[in-house]
Amino acid sequence: MPLYEFRCEQCGSISEFLAKMGETGDGLICPHCGSSSLVKKMSVAALPSFSAPDAGKTCCGRDERCDSPPCGTNRCCRDK
Repeated sequence: MPLYEFRCEQCGSISEFLAKMGETGDGLICPHCGSSSLVKKMSVAALPSFSAPDAGKTCCGRDERCDSPPCGTNRCCRDK
């Protein structure tokens, strides 16, 4: 089950709960004040980050090119 953040409408605290997708917060209790008035917060998706090699560097980040064939084959560094 995914982890979601819920905001308590009574005390304003934010709490995390394991919840089924689409769950609205019914039946959940605020751990800070005991209120059952929780609202699911909008979440931002976590995406993997990819970094490109520095300009002027080889595919593996070196200043000089690798042994022949240069930087491997198929534009894939064989030293990674």
